[in-house]
Amino acid sequence: MTTTPTITTIPYSSLGKAEFGWLSARHHFSFGHYYNPEKMGFGILRVVNDDRVSAGTGFDPHPHKDMEIITYVRQGEIRHQDNLGNEGTTPAGSVQVMSAGSGITHAEYASQTQTTTLYQIWLQPRQKGVAPRWDMAQFPQKPVVGQLPLLVSGEQNAPQGTLYIHANATLHGGKLAAGTTIQQAFGAKAYVLVSAGEITLNGHPLAGGDAAQVEAPQGQPTPQLTLTASTDAEVVIIGLPE
Repeated sequence: MTTTPTITTIPYSSLGKAEFGWLSARHHFSFGHYYNPEKMGFGILRVVNDDRVSAGTGFDPHPHKDMEIITYVRQGEIRHQDNLGNEGTTPAGSVQVMSAGSGITHAEYASQTQTTTLYQIWLQPRQKGVAPRWDMAQFPQKPVVGQLPLLVSGEQNAPQGTLYIHANATLHGGKLAAGTTIQQAFGAKAYVLVSAGEITLNGHPLAGGDAAQVEAPQGQPTPQLTLTASTDAEVVIIGLPE
């Protein structure tokens, strides 16, 4: 049976804004000084921030607790340090994950030579108080052929190389060459982010910075989404349970 999902497009111009000089942020959901009672999350997805961090600046040490945090780096790089002794640099096209769990303090700093752009994604964990952890992985930069690769998953038996999180969610992402069409299922709910370029999603046009919220009717099968790259593009898709 074919499922027809409800698709709500979210223009970049409609996002919440925060400008701090060193940081230019756009908020998909209520965050910090931006509050919109109609934008409090989507299922277990609590935060999507589209951040531009000036070269040589970043987020000084600060704490987190009981949240699964994914950072997808689009340009530049992000350097991570935390109170557990973890250190690492995540370059563009790669992903880092952090389970805040029972508590972690970390800092993140942009490339010393260029502006870093990234998506910061927060998901509600399956359980509170898990052991805090950090991990990262670099992924191939060639345009995707066939289907978008799975980068992050809450499943213990996910393919080797997939980053693990303590949340019932997935993250797929990658670059699409102009003219490429992908048909793929991501979850009963999905949040689609267009990092760059232009695509159509089940016929809905989306440009760089735009998003779309996808939801299948309750109890119906996970919908197949059709993505066509109108230009060279990059997309990130968060798959969520019903």
